[in-house]
Parts: sequence; structure tokens; C-alpha cells
Amino acid sequence: MRILIVEDEPELARHIRAALLRQGHTAEVEADGAAALQAALRGQPDLVLLDINLPTRNGFEVLAGLRQERCPALVLMLTARGEVNDRIKGLKAGADDYLAKPFALDELVARVEALGRRGGGPQTGTGLQVADLHVNVPQRLVVRAGRTIALSPREFDLLQVLMQEPGRVFARTELRDRVWQGEHDFDARIIDMFITRLRRKIDVGFDPPLLHTRRQVGYLIQPPA
Repeated sequence: MRILIVEDEPELARHIRAALLRQGHTAEVEADGAAALQAALRGQPDLVLLDINLPTRNGFEVLAGLRQERCPALVLMLTARGEVNDRIKGLKAGADDYLAKPFALDELVARVEALGRRGGGPQTGTGLQVADLHVNVPQRLVVRAGRTIALSPREFDLLQVLMQEPGRVFARTELRDRVWQGEHDFDARIIDMFITRLRRKIDVGFDPPLLHTRRQVGYLIQPPA
């Protein structure tokens, strides 16, 4: 993958880049938020490793700029350990995953490769449909009422699980196991954040809503009556 490392600690950035190069990725480094945003929009990397505390523009501002310009790159945010609010804020803004500092380089590489697999997506399966919502699994294409909907890899995986069994309520723990696959200690609120993101994309502006919540139970795609 083509990876942009956005990190203003030179030694850490060098170590990250070296670890990624050893795995066959290409990797460039930017230490400044504004420069990183321009580099990402110009170079269209597959993945951006994005620190929060940066000169000129912080990581949240860079992320907002990427999503505003519809940059399709995966974004893995680097957050301070224990800063749950930063993780949730980043995920709500469009990040695909997070990793808390300090971290082991092996864990970082594993997380990058897991995101890369999701970005490529599964190559098996057929189309899924509920009402006017269509999901082409091999092409990872989502269309509702003739309108193409752009989803992040994680959002797509979540929707695919829900669409495979319309009307079935999925508990948060099952969604965690099937979509996140135990990648790290998980906060259930993160699933709620991704459900909110998914609902905005597939339901807002359409009728009827298809993604529903069963309070204290879980979530489901419900075909209209």
C-alpha cells in the first residue's frame, strides 16, 4: 500500500516508515498538518497514519479536510493512551481505526495490514438487497434509490453483516466479533458511532429508514412493512 505517515516526532516517524518499508509498503512522511493534507489530496495514498498533535493543523482538522474533499484513503489515527474522547471524536469525523500511543511497531504493522485487507474487501459472495438498498459485495458498491453511497471499508463490512440477515437483531458483541475481529480492546460506544455514521449515509434523505435500533439489544436492517 501507499502510506502517508503524518507524525511530527522525527524519530518515531523514521521507525514507523522503516517498519512499513520492511513489509513491502511505500511510505512518505509529513510533519506538518497543512502540508500533510495537501500531500494526501495530491498523492491519493491508500492509507494515512495520522497523529493528532501536529503543527499548523491538528489531526482532527486534517481528517475533516480529507473527508470534505472526499479523499478515499483509509485513516488510522494515533491517539494518546486513555484518551477515549479523542478516539470517538476521530471515528465520528471519519477515521477508520485508531491506535493508542505508545504502541509496538508490530502492532502498528498488523493494524495497517488488517485495514488494507478490509480496503480490498472480500472477493466472494453475491449482491444483497433490502428494499431500494443494493450492495454489490465483490465490487464493494452500495446504491440506494439509484444513488451511489460512499462508505469506508469498516462501514461497508458493518452494512454487509446487517444486510446478510434482514430483520435479525445483531448484538453489539456480535458486530464487534464479526467486523472488528478482536483487533483491540473495544469500547461498545465505537460500534454506536459507526452505526450513526452508517445511518446518516444510507437512511438520511431516503424513505423509509432501514437501519433500526432495538434499545439495550442491538441493531438491524429492517425491510419496510
